[in-house]
Amino acid sequence: MEEAETFRRDGVVLLRGLFADHVETLRAGVTRNMAEPGPHAAENLKPGEGGRFFDDYCNWSRIPEFEAVIRDGPAARAAADLMGSRTVQLFHDHVLVKEPGTAKPTPWHQDAPYYFVEGMQTVSFWSPLDPVGDATLRCVAGSHRWPRQVLPTRWLAETDFYADGGDYMPVPDPDAEGMDIREWPMEPGDAVAFTFGTLHGARGNRSDTRRRAFSLRLVGDDARYVARPGPTSPPFPGHGMQPGDRLREDWFPTILHR
Repeated sequence: MEEAETFRRDGVVLLRGLFADHVETLRAGVTRNMAEPGPHAAENLKPGEGGRFFDDYCNWSRIPEFEAVIRDGPAARAAADLMGSRTVQLFHDHVLVKEPGTAKPTPWHQDAPYYFVEGMQTVSFWSPLDPVGDATLRCVAGSHRWPRQVLPTRWLAETDFYADGGDYMPVPDPDAEGMDIREWPMEPGDAVAFTFGTLHGARGNRSDTRRRAFSLRLVGDDARYVARPGPTSPPFPGHGMQPGDRLREDWFPTILHR
């Protein structure tokens, strides 16, 4: 599978039309999510910054549209193929909405340092529910193989996520440093697949249309719980797992087993 080879080599690959049959369902889910935000919902703009940058995660169990696409859609099979994994476990869902005229970019970051899971078999799908050009996802090819992970930061406060960040490298500037940035104009239902270790970000939405995106985080056979220097995001308090444990099935269900 050519896409799987690209994914494992570069840490990112474009899958045209992966969610094409589920765009309307996901749009309905995003509408419900924004009308009924969950406990992790955030507004990511400071006073005086124009537009609106909303995000929320971990809502699949209360948003039936999300659960239907996760369980019955194509993501699990695609994830197994890309990761080379027999099993696929759900980690969490994530909605990101930039209204027209939202200049604030999504900061460059890797997902892995925010999470309490480690392993080579991880994948995130980022799928726009509106046509995107300039505000598309941007990923740095090969960054999943860097010897040190990037220090996570808080998007609104712009502060370090962990007090002890000595094991992490500072956030780089891929544009200034001439890194290999992969980005594509995308249609609703297209998807970018990337590993938890792939550095990624997005420009602001300066267009006159919304940019709604649905993201899905999945893990495979080798994913294990790992302790971080502080509370993770998502926090999942009271999970009871110890380093080296597989993610608990009652919280992170297996959605495919080959």
